[in-house]
Amino acid sequence: MTKKMFASDNNSGIHPAILEAIAQANDGHVPAYGSDLYTDAAIKKFKEHFGEDCEVAFVFNGTGANVTGLKAMVHSHQAIICTDGAHINADEGGAAEGFIGSKLLTAPSADGKLTVSQIEQHLHHIGNQQRSQPKAVSISQCTELGTVYTIDEIKKITRFAHDNGLYVHMDGARLSNAAAYLGCSFAEMTVDAGIDMLAFGGTKNGLMMGEAVVCFNKKVASEIKYIRKQGMQLGSKMRFIAAQFDRLLTENLWLDNAKHANQMAQLLAESLVKFPDISLSQPVESNAVFASLPKSNIEHLQKTHSFAIWNDEKNEIRLVTSFDTAKEDIEAFLADVQKSFS
Repeated sequence: MTKKMFASDNNSGIHPAILEAIAQANDGHVPAYGSDLYTDAAIKKFKEHFGEDCEVAFVFNGTGANVTGLKAMVHSHQAIICTDGAHINADEGGAAEGFIGSKLLTAPSADGKLTVSQIEQHLHHIGNQQRSQPKAVSISQCTELGTVYTIDEIKKITRFAHDNGLYVHMDGARLSNAAAYLGCSFAEMTVDAGIDMLAFGGTKNGLMMGEAVVCFNKKVASEIKYIRKQGMQLGSKMRFIAAQFDRLLTENLWLDNAKHANQMAQLLAESLVKFPDISLSQPVESNAVFASLPKSNIEHLQKTHSFAIWNDEKNEIRLVTSFDTAKEDIEAFLADVQKSFS
């Protein structure tokens, strides 16, 4: 069996129940492009979680979900406010600028979160034809540093944004992990908190592939299907993406997967800080552990384990747990951590 990795939850396999759902969907012929019973069933599940008024569009990947949702809200002469570490800014190869044509207005963040005061700083030039006009705010839940916005923090952002004529987009690649941490429903931290557009992640929580664009704002919902097609995110055999989401949102599979990944991250973090030369650089609120340790230890561990070097200057690494991370995987890693100090 291949050794489990801590580099990313994208490295994990497919949850057996999801794989079974794909196999069950592989029965005969059905209409293409989402005009099938599997897609209808999955959309119904989304409406059960997020409310009857939401619009759902399935896409292939997270970048596709982000730019599809954002493009429905923002024109090329307008701008999107986000943190400098946001996935749309740091890890999507300029897709937002390239596909939407919009400028990203960024703010530094030590904990991955965007604040109202940082958003406000980008509003001073509204009405100035020489400047890109802010039109949307994008936040990540969980953030790229593994932290989680509280519901109150989200509401403060959405209230301020809406008062200033801005839409709010949420990159929810790990939304399930955030809900598991907060002990809340999906709706409570999205539509009920004022979010206009959501990119809902599945790949990092046990799916083979597939994300969903979930729109709560009727003003922009009608544009999504056209943008999805133009952006090459409309799957012809959509039933195989939809069937995965149908199963993920049934019997709390999404929650079981996310809770387990979060618990494994907590176990890993609690064990790491017992070593005197290792410290956590972020609170562990999801399935990511950010830790600083001596460079010599990092080099030793890299010989046998896969993980991300997050900040070379701080000797900071990122370790990500998954739905299939086992205690034995963590014990094996910790044993090698111990050896690295020998």
